[in-house]
Amino acid sequence: MELSSKKLERAVNEMAQLPGIGKRTALRLVLHLLKQPVEQTQCLTEALQFMRNEIKFCTSCNTLSDNDVCDICLNPKRDASILCVVEDIRDVMAIENTGLYKGLFHVLGGRISPIDGVGPSQLSISPIVEKVKTGTINELIFALSSTMEGDTTNFYIFKQIQIFDIKVSTIARGMAIGDELEYTDEVTLGRSLLHRIPFEASIKNN
Repeated sequence: MELSSKKLERAVNEMAQLPGIGKRTALRLVLHLLKQPVEQTQCLTEALQFMRNEIKFCTSCNTLSDNDVCDICLNPKRDASILCVVEDIRDVMAIENTGLYKGLFHVLGGRISPIDGVGPSQLSISPIVEKVKTGTINELIFALSSTMEGDTTNFYIFKQIQIFDIKVSTIARGMAIGDELEYTDEVTLGRSLLHRIPFEASIKNN
């Protein structure tokens, strides 16, 4: 995209690197920012810089947090004996929006996908095993997307912890096969959590 201003072109090119943002949308957003008061653009810039420099990963569940340990993990009203395994922070948000889950989370940071070069060592799997070893976890819930990669990741983790005396379940297939968790509506997701099934049963059904 050739523009009359190289500075404008650079801003558009940077904006276009965001997911789902093409060059035309990026240009529209940049032109919108140019029309706003300088103070508003500065506030946006400062907010992005502050987020990038100050945001942390919770040392307990691996989700994004303002502090070393996130508010969910610190909440004494949460059931620390139930651990829900998800792919990323967007899934935590989706489940929290249902208002039906009161346990804790563990964010993997993705899912096993050999075609994309993502193996178990690239994911936060070993901390799950360590948590299970402590004996404080009574139930592990797999809440990964209903895809081949999601099922592969579930099975890999299950093999790591199956020697321990712990209930392992997976969300019910109210979600269509191939669906991403973050795009599932709250009612369907909430029901899938409430009607979760033993993980071994899900393997047999597949």
